[in-house]
Order: sequence, then C-alpha cells, then structure tokens
Amino acid sequence: MRARIVRMTEEKLDREALAQAGEILRRGGLVAFPTETVYGLGGNALDPEASRKIYEAKGRPSDNPLIVHIADLEHLEPLVEKIPEKARILAKKCWPGPLTMIFSKSSLVPEATTGGLPSVAVRMPDHQVALELIRQAGGYVAAPSANTSGRPSPTEAAHVEADLGDRIDMIVDGGPVGIGLESTIVDFTEEVPTILRPGYLNQQMLEELIGQVRMDRGLTLEAGVRPKAPGMKYKHYAPKGDLTIVEGPGQRVVEEINRLAQEKCLQGFRVGIIAVEETAPSYTQGMVKCIGSRKDEESIARQLYRVLRDFDALEADYIYSEAFETPRMGQAIMNRLLKAAGHKIIKV
Repeated sequence: MRARIVRMTEEKLDREALAQAGEILRRGGLVAFPTETVYGLGGNALDPEASRKIYEAKGRPSDNPLIVHIADLEHLEPLVEKIPEKARILAKKCWPGPLTMIFSKSSLVPEATTGGLPSVAVRMPDHQVALELIRQAGGYVAAPSANTSGRPSPTEAAHVEADLGDRIDMIVDGGPVGIGLESTIVDFTEEVPTILRPGYLNQQMLEELIGQVRMDRGLTLEAGVRPKAPGMKYKHYAPKGDLTIVEGPGQRVVEEINRLAQEKCLQGFRVGIIAVEETAPSYTQGMVKCIGSRKDEESIARQLYRVLRDFDALEADYIYSEAFETPRMGQAIMNRLLKAAGHKIIKV
C-alpha cells in the first residue's frame, strides 16, 4: 500500500489534512513532512513501538538516536533533566531553526527513541507545516531524515516517495526545502557545549551567542570514539555510484577530474561530475551537474543531495566532485560530502 500524499504550502496550510496526519502519529503510524533542513520521517516520540517502526522503515540501526521535534518551548522541560542556561539562550535566539540540542533525558523519553543513550536530542523546526503537524500529533515527534538509511537525505517529497512510499502512511508535500542540510547538533551534556554535527549554524555563530563551543572528536572519526549524534556513526548520504572528492587549487582540480573522468569513460563506465557554475564549462568528459555557485554557498548546500540523487537516476558508475570549503557552511557541506564518499579524497 502506497503512502497517501497531501500537498500544501507554509502560506496555505491544509489544516484538515494536518489533523489527519496528527491522528496517524497519535495512533503510532508514520508521516513524512517538510522542515527547513530536509524532510523528516515522523513517529510518536513517546511511543517505543513508533520509534521501532521508524528504524524498520528506514533500515536504520536501532542504536542510532532519533531527534525529538517540538513546536513549543514549554514542551522541552518534560523531556530533560535540566536545561543549562546557555541552552536556554540558544533556544531563545535560534528556535525555531536548524539547531538540535542534546540534554540528559527524563524518564518520559523511551530508550527506543534515544538509541539506548541516556540523552535526548531535541529541536524546534522553522517550518509552519512541521510546527502545526507536531502540535496536532500531541507535541512530541521523533523524526530522522525521511530516506532509506545511508541514502542522500530527501529535500523534496518525490525523494521520500521513491525511498519510503510503500513503507509509511502519509507524505506531507510542502515543496522543496530551504536549507538542504541537516541541523547543527550541540551537546549540552558536556562541560563545554560541543558540536556533534556541523550545520547551517556554525561554531563562530554559536560562540558569538554563548561563548566557548568546541568541536567533537567524533567528527574526525578517530578510532574508539563513539559518536553521540544522529548520522555520525554510519556511512550516510551515499549515492549508488562510487564517489570521490578532488581537493586543491581550482585549475588543478579541473585537470585532475577531467583526467579521471576520461580514464573511466574510455573503460566504458558512466561518469558524473559535480561542479559549480564557475567551473562547469571547463569539464570535457562525463555528465556534469552544477551544484550552485561559490558566490552563493547556500545554493551548494541546498542542491547537494538532489545532485547525488540525480546521478543515481542517471546510473553513474563513478562520480567526481570538487571540494567546497566555503566560508560559513563549508564545514557542514564537506562533512556530508565526505560521509557520502566514504572519506575518499584526492588532494592535488
């Protein structure tokens, strides 16, 4: 049975459909919905069976924690043991928005939702469809990205339908998302607030609000370091083709990708190239996809997952991508791209 699809915009909510979606969630079903970052796969965060359904639908390891989405600040307190003052500041300044915060959990939150961890990840999305759905569902919705585990995250409803259309009850189609990368995750169970996953809100922006914020050692994937954030422990965002990143001075990167692409094309393989507006005309081999402009780093973030999925549709055997060390979102973009490539990178 295929998921029912309902369409609406932030400006024109279909409140009847959202009430029906909320009822599905209250009964333990699954509903995919848009946020400002990516589409989420929602289930009742306080129902262990609903969380198990999320893991099953995605094929996601059950020790990979889910993020609890709320729509009102007063719903945070019952979920956690305490709210540090710096977390209160970020909640006031950054919620609704692309920020997830981790706290020591209360007994209200089942371990099935937290992947067995004693902490809970919470965020308030900046999207009117999501906020109204969460309220209709009772206030607490667990929602990882609405894709098959390991695949590129969904930035439009068609991606959700392709991955999960026969495994969930409803898809709320709110159009393309705005940011295109998952939220920044900050851990407040540490003595110093710690970024576990980079995102739209970077380290400098957070430090301007609350002082010292450090990056987690798990971001470097050191041996023996257990990542605590959703999406950090397993290979994620990967296309079906073999993805490699090429990093270095611009012209050298173009020359190396052209060389690699020509080599694979001569061997009969289908080759994809991820480039920016400034360099795309310089590629002479393979299928070239423009991801945006280096002058507009948000365009690169917004289109990353779409481009990876486009190459799946084109059945690319090998994909070569430029590196994107942009000023504000570069760390988040490269975090996702490196995960998608299994950390395969060529430096020229």
